[in-house]
Amino acid sequence: MENTTVKTEFITIPVDAETARVYQAVSEDKKRKIVAFLNFQLRKALKPRESLQEAMDKLAQEAQANGLTPEILQAILDDE
Repeated sequence: MENTTVKTEFITIPVDAETARVYQAVSEDKKRKIVAFLNFQLRKALKPRESLQEAMDKLAQEAQANGLTPEILQAILDDE
């Protein structure tokens, strides 16, 4: 397995005193897992959101790929 190096930068995020105390008390292994989780969540939260039109287009493409035709959709909407 290849070992890849990721450039790391540090940011400061304010947390309440209890969270800081508990974090400081956990093992280094648990801290690494928490940092990985927070990194993922931050990236997800900061990612630009798609527009309503992009979301609708994406849903339409998925529906079409799964076999939903305009006729089937109309039948569903007409409650047949």
